[in-house]
Amino acid sequence: MTGTVYKSTGSWYFVKSEKGDLYQCRIKGKFRIKGIKSTNPIAVGDSVEFDIERKGDEEIGVIKLIHERANYIVRKSVNLSKQTQVIASNIDLAFLLITINNPPTLTTFIDRFLVTAQAYSIKVILVFNKIDSYKEEEKGEIAYLKDIYETIGYTCVEVSAIKNINLDIIKSLMKGKTSLFSGHSGVGKTTLLNSLEPGLNLKTKQISDQHQQGQHTTTFAEMFDLSFNASIIDTPGIKGFGVVAIEKEELGDYFPEFFALRSGCKFHNCIHVNEPQCAVKDALETEAVSWSRYKSYLQILEGEEENYRTDIWE
Repeated sequence: MTGTVYKSTGSWYFVKSEKGDLYQCRIKGKFRIKGIKSTNPIAVGDSVEFDIERKGDEEIGVIKLIHERANYIVRKSVNLSKQTQVIASNIDLAFLLITINNPPTLTTFIDRFLVTAQAYSIKVILVFNKIDSYKEEEKGEIAYLKDIYETIGYTCVEVSAIKNINLDIIKSLMKGKTSLFSGHSGVGKTTLLNSLEPGLNLKTKQISDQHQQGQHTTTFAEMFDLSFNASIIDTPGIKGFGVVAIEKEELGDYFPEFFALRSGCKFHNCIHVNEPQCAVKDALETEAVSWSRYKSYLQILEGEEENYRTDIWE
């Protein structure tokens, strides 16, 4: 039978068949996806072939084949540097939830997520959540960030799950698609999903006062079919995002504003660091390219990790 993986717990996979029946499955043998050394060979969103084996009164599915993925979001496992984690696959749209101070989402995290999505041809919507809770200064910071990302072609939406602000925009973007929802723990992802589809009844927890970080509520990635012709993949909160398998010479191509300027560089293989007559560095001086974006670019280029947080996906 053919089915789609709806939940992965690391050892068990819940697969929905084409007829809509849900089966609890294990994998048969070892899977390797194009040589990727992954901590999770099968991801939520994967299309798989599986057989049913009967053990007494119980039916157990055995996954024997993973179909080729249209795309996927992958990140480096910080504590297992040679291992990667495929967060989800076969995604039509990714929503990255961003908050300013409860907890803070830094531009380095945003940019790493965007680079990875760009590399795997996944469209991203930047969702600035909890807008009902911000003071004027913080609203100014949101406006500043929106200007940076909208200028280079990303759609930004300000929402409040509590006050039901702009949820209709999110729903309209989701219709007919499989969407990934991601972000740090505590950015309000679960509350937003419950507001979009109240019947989900996903569990939420409060922000930790000590560190202004969210408490981890989603343990495993899971897909849900919604009443308004949409599917969502809910993921565990991510505190760090290690970029995987992008060559230095290619990295600038995944920053849209750098790619647009590339032809203006003197050298065709310019990596926008020390080369003379670099169009990207010239644009920095006129603020046509954001310094925060360039800082993120250098950090990824040099292989630095996001050292301002401790990773929780281990």
